Amino acid sequence: MDATQIITSVIQMLCGLTFFLFGMNVMSGNLEKIAGGKLEGLLKKFTANPLLGMLFGAIITIAVQSSSAVTVMLVGLVNSGIMHFSQTIFIIFGANIGTTLTAWILSLSGIESSSIGMMMLKPENFSPILAFIGVIFVVFSKNSKRKSIGSVFVGFAVLMYGMEFMGMAMDPIRNIEGIENVFIRFNNPLFGVLIGAVITAIIQSSAASVGMLQALALTGLIDIGMVIPIVMGQNIGTCITAVISAVGTNAKAKRVAFLHTSLNVIGTVLFTAVFWIVDIIFAPALFDAPATAWSIALVHSIFNVAITVVLSPFAKHLIRLTEKCVKDNDKAEKDRHIFVMDERLLAMPSVAVGECDNYSVKMADDAKQMLLSVFSILCEYDEKTAEWIAQQEEKLDAYEDDIGTYLVKVAALSLSDADSRRTGRMLHSIGNFERLGDHALNLLETSKEIKEKNIVFSDAAYKELTVLTDALIEIITLTVEAYSSNDINMAARVEPLEQVIDRITEKVRKRHIDRLKAGECTIELGFILSDILNNFERISDHCSNIAVAVIEAEKDEFEAHSYLNNVKAGNEDFDAEYNQYKEKYSLRKNA
Repeated sequence: MDATQIITSVIQMLCGLTFFLFGMNVMSGNLEKIAGGKLEGLLKKFTANPLLGMLFGAIITIAVQSSSAVTVMLVGLVNSGIMHFSQTIFIIFGANIGTTLTAWILSLSGIESSSIGMMMLKPENFSPILAFIGVIFVVFSKNSKRKSIGSVFVGFAVLMYGMEFMGMAMDPIRNIEGIENVFIRFNNPLFGVLIGAVITAIIQSSAASVGMLQALALTGLIDIGMVIPIVMGQNIGTCITAVISAVGTNAKAKRVAFLHTSLNVIGTVLFTAVFWIVDIIFAPALFDAPATAWSIALVHSIFNVAITVVLSPFAKHLIRLTEKCVKDNDKAEKDRHIFVMDERLLAMPSVAVGECDNYSVKMADDAKQMLLSVFSILCEYDEKTAEWIAQQEEKLDAYEDDIGTYLVKVAALSLSDADSRRTGRMLHSIGNFERLGDHALNLLETSKEIKEKNIVFSDAAYKELTVLTDALIEIITLTVEAYSSNDINMAARVEPLEQVIDRITEKVRKRHIDRLKAGECTIELGFILSDILNNFERISDHCSNIAVAVIEAEKDEFEAHSYLNNVKAGNEDFDAEYNQYKEKYSLRKNA
């Protein structure tokens, strides 16, 4: 084999590896998109139970085709304070098992049979069919989910062609003079572990590393005894991605990377020792048998399952060991920013969107509690409550800045239709929640002025404000509940109530002018009342904006003016709701 052939093989190998990694990236991205926001919900549901956590770790790894991506996600979730690092250990165990599926799929290429049915199980035979179906879905389907499914099919086909390229590149190796002497070094388990770890760390994909090993097995130059330590080393090498992602994170997030690495290192050290002892004492003939794609997949699975079986009973001890090795000395953790979403979660857009949604719901509830509190002290100013409201307003400002900045990054990603709508709903709502906080602060200043100037409303004005306040409490509660549950039917009830509040506000203004003319009210009290009514009116407007965002997000239109014009024009449901609220909050009825 001359130099030209060697260079050609190297180029072919790099080409195959490129196709493999690209296909895997396309598959994982679109599988994650198909899953939508379900991953984030399942994560919180399953982490409480070790077995469910392990199952979830395996499922999510199969879905995204990368245990490294799952571990990086866990680093981000722990760094954000969404999860405690101790909850991640069984997910990591499951991820190690889930990542072995790729090797089994790749091993199908080794099927040899004259049966057409069996031959169609070979990926290189059914991949072109999947690719054809995938291209049809991508090009002709208007449904985003079908497009994502089509992209998964195409990605799988590209991955398999990459595998075939690597196999073709490996084939000429057997003709290199003296190549057997090079592979003799693989008989040293430590060398095998080192090679497996280094190659996997460089390409940052255990699936691709195992795929390369399976391609190498086609040459017939390696046996099972060589494969076992290499596979063990691959499990260590795959930890490098999590270690790199943990740089710059807090101590709890660093513990995730340490835990992942320590599990694989301990498992590798333990089983390498067992392998070495068995090889020296018993020298089983199995170790000398030629390695095949399916035997490599089997070794990969047995090793990862064995690590889980042996180490999972010591989970608590491993967690304590991690805590001792990675000290939590970050005193600033207590003063962390309100919103701490980690950019590592952008690797899994649906999880990032889901957690942003959770924070926006917290923001909505904080805005609601602020307004309810300020209503309670509007005519009876309380210093302690006022301090709390002021602190909450600063919190809402931080929410808007940080969530908004993060959502802009999320919106630039490839999102499913559902996640795209959720992102749009949040972007159109968080500014309104922040403005609700501003109006709560304005009313707080008015409350303070009422106390300082010893202003007392007339009985008529007080009753009118009470009616208006009750209506505002209902619209705020309704709006936050509609937003939190993404209930468009509930959101549709906000606009009729907003119209009633506008009508009541105008009536209260008119009645105040009448009392002013009759000498029953002072100009100074009029200024105070005007401030209150202006803020009340703006609060209901912002509630309307949020409700419209909830409704329009489902339509993916965000044409607020068009929606409001249409809903008020001869809409029987709107009219019925409006009349019901009009009767409920009638000033005459409540006078």
